[in-house]
Amino acid sequence: MPGGGRMPLARQADGQVLRARRPGLPVGGGPERIDPSALQTPAVRAALAGVSRICPAFTPRQVLREGSRHILVAGTIGRAPVVAKCLAPQAVRSEYFEQLVADFHHEVAVYRAFVRHRPPVRLPRLVAADHDRCVLVMERVPGRPAARERHPVNAPTPGEVRALLTAVRTLNLWRPPTDVFQPRLDYQLEISRYHSVGQLTDRDAGDLRGLLHGLGSTPLQLCHGDALLSNMLLAPSGPVLVDWEQAGWYLPGYDLAVLWSVLSGDTAARRQISQLAQSGGTLARDAFLVNLVLVLMREIRLYDVPGAGEEQRIMIRRLYDDAALARRAVRAAVGTR
Repeated sequence: MPGGGRMPLARQADGQVLRARRPGLPVGGGPERIDPSALQTPAVRAALAGVSRICPAFTPRQVLREGSRHILVAGTIGRAPVVAKCLAPQAVRSEYFEQLVADFHHEVAVYRAFVRHRPPVRLPRLVAADHDRCVLVMERVPGRPAARERHPVNAPTPGEVRALLTAVRTLNLWRPPTDVFQPRLDYQLEISRYHSVGQLTDRDAGDLRGLLHGLGSTPLQLCHGDALLSNMLLAPSGPVLVDWEQAGWYLPGYDLAVLWSVLSGDTAARRQISQLAQSGGTLARDAFLVNLVLVLMREIRLYDVPGAGEEQRIMIRRLYDDAALARRAVRAAVGTR
């Protein structure tokens, strides 16, 4: 059974940290207002110094994001549009600093692995990277995020959803050498964690462990690990997957579970995802259900926080309804064993 290291930051941080992110912007070519003064802030200048060490020809054009975790600067190398992603200097003061560095190192390793083992999906091409200084330079792909929000109110069109699902499934069915990537999720630890804080009942935890036991010999699946719509660009050449910090081996259906969790307003898309998850048979269905419950527990933990506004409270209620539905499905699956 898969066992990862520490939980990825996206699964530990509070909702405020995650909501502050705009994952679709790193490599997309969406319109941003150019503000030359943004290039002169101390944090951005420090980041650009790191970029210039590995790409002396890099010419910065605009800051796409200056956050507490990452700084993203669009620019050019010659005539080629690129994006530089750097760990923000203020991340040193974050309680998650060690994991931020580990995730950045992992993303660099993933991009380098993709140079040696080309995946069957579109992603930004690696230009340069500095593992030690946490600097990553990649091509800037034209396109727009499939959604700006983590839980979008307006889902993509049915045709766009089909294209995105095809890209995700193509990645999931790819079989690179097993030693190229690592397991990213400790399933037993996750069940225990949500059980200990009361999000899973004794019966929930027992049912999930029962399904997990039956999946002990199930081959793992390469997943993006953070398959949010905001991490998928709709480009003229087709979908482009970005933000690979959580890529690795998971139980089958993890990416589908993430997509199902954020497409609450699109019944047809959810039905399509469920059909895909079950097309691999009983074990594939069970793996999808384990992933789905854990993903929904994470989303509830991220968003069910004090001070939530009305719109967020509506989403929280929807997440609890989805979690109840997933629990019933797990119990039905356990009953058929």
